[in-house]
Amino acid sequence: MAEPEAVDVVRPMPVRATREAAMLEASQQRRAVRSVRDLPVAERPRERLAIRGPGGLSATELIAVVLGTGGAGHSALQVAEEALVRYASLGALAGATDAELASIPGLGAVKAARLAASFELGRRSVTDWPAGPWTIRSPRDVAERLGPEMGRLEREELRVLCLNAKNVVRRVSVVYLGNVSASLVRVGELFRDAVRLDASGVILAHNHPSGDPTPSPDDLHLTAEAIAAGRLLDVDVLDHVVLGHDAWVSLRDRGVSFDRAGPMSPMRTADSRG
Repeated sequence: MAEPEAVDVVRPMPVRATREAAMLEASQQRRAVRSVRDLPVAERPRERLAIRGPGGLSATELIAVVLGTGGAGHSALQVAEEALVRYASLGALAGATDAELASIPGLGAVKAARLAASFELGRRSVTDWPAGPWTIRSPRDVAERLGPEMGRLEREELRVLCLNAKNVVRRVSVVYLGNVSASLVRVGELFRDAVRLDASGVILAHNHPSGDPTPSPDDLHLTAEAIAAGRLLDVDVLDHVVLGHDAWVSLRDRGVSFDRAGPMSPMRTADSRG
């Protein structure tokens, strides 16, 4: 009796594996492309932007649109992809310096400046002054407005929010850049604009470039000196908010005794971790 012939059984690939294979193939195709013009029209970032709008594009495609063209034998999409791979996330890429961006193959100084400017515009759009009055009701109001910009700064920056009697912000002043400590900051500078505006109170806000908003002994010392000076000038210090990477701390809610309840007393959970 003849033995049955062996039959190769073809098993269908799992759906996930099929998707991963398709993504790998698309990535390889992009790497083989030396210019965005070599892509089908429907796959070009600028054309996709016109059809789908910016919300319909990936981060890689949006960066490619900002860059406009590639360089050093790389298409704009390849340069954008390499940038995101190198920094692992869009947030990390946005925090890179001009020199670090320029070191990415195909980017160069001009495109690095263009990309850095785009990131800065994005940060400023989040923190732009509101159309109507900005009323402070809790530390979260300060953190949500200033955090996206200040939380990613590479050096410490101290700002003072001048408020009227209804806790409406009249001015935000940058009073110090560098290492924020009571020994370096002139406490009188904290109240310069507050006195000129006849402000009822002020809120201090500064960032920790490390990303950890835990108040340091210098932060506590500066706050105590500011409170004492405010009493002499009849300007209440309402809070000191320390900003980190996607996190913040209110010193009032950490137990520091301030002059009056103001807008900060209803807020009892001072730490925000996202």
